[in-house]
Amino acid sequence: MSISHIYTVQMCSGTHPAHNLKQLRELLKTQTLKQPALVCLPESWLAFCETPQQTLAQAEESHNWIGQIQQLCRDFDIWLAAGTIAIKDGEGRYYAASLLFNNEGTEVARYNKIHLFDADVADNAGQYRESTLTRAGENVVTVASPFGRIGLSVCYDVRFPGLYQMMREQGAETILVPSAFTTVTGDAHWQTLLRARAIETQCYVVAAAQVGHHENGRQTYGHSMIVSPWGTCLAEASTQVEIIHAQVDLAALHAIRQKMPVAAHNRFKSDFYE
Repeated sequence: MSISHIYTVQMCSGTHPAHNLKQLRELLKTQTLKQPALVCLPESWLAFCETPQQTLAQAEESHNWIGQIQQLCRDFDIWLAAGTIAIKDGEGRYYAASLLFNNEGTEVARYNKIHLFDADVADNAGQYRESTLTRAGENVVTVASPFGRIGLSVCYDVRFPGLYQMMREQGAETILVPSAFTTVTGDAHWQTLLRARAIETQCYVVAAAQVGHHENGRQTYGHSMIVSPWGTCLAEASTQVEIIHAQVDLAALHAIRQKMPVAAHNRFKSDFYE
């Protein structure tokens, strides 16, 4: 199927999974979802915790919520890209795991965030050290779907184009970037990074974002985006909780690649992610 539909949910998640799940279900009820539908959620959508220790505690309980997420897929007949969920690693740490479910609720792919956000930012948090308790992933993940071959990434990954080139080499056509950008970095770099990754890979780039003020004091940027393989912004959210929608046209994607075959012309190959 050449035409499919992507819905990006912009959320202001809190620390309580039950509340965030309820918010998601209510938001989906406001939509007339065109089929086939892929719904994309932001980073830390299930629990936007106040400390790494609190996130670790949530990771111990994450299995309790997976069944409800699977039921959501069946209830709305959707594929669901479940942003990131903290999943324990068995060694006292957790992965920032991006899970992809089909419309039957089956988990079809799982990606553990590779690049961890250890940075200083001129905002009210000042310092971010994601590696405190998060274990970095090691594997590039792509998977076949009705929305083209999907590549999975998370937030800070978007600053590392080598990862996206590797996904393109694996056949990616639609790349997901669930995020929780700060307002400072978002204002400076968000749209530029997303459009650049789309143009370089000639893929659809879908970035669901957190937005607003959170219980841990953080403020996130919002502006969820869906970008075409030509780098055109097909849909962009504002700074409120909302859902945006765009069509994925794989025939148009392949036409762009045929007219400008950058993958075939690329003379620089890296085995860093292999």
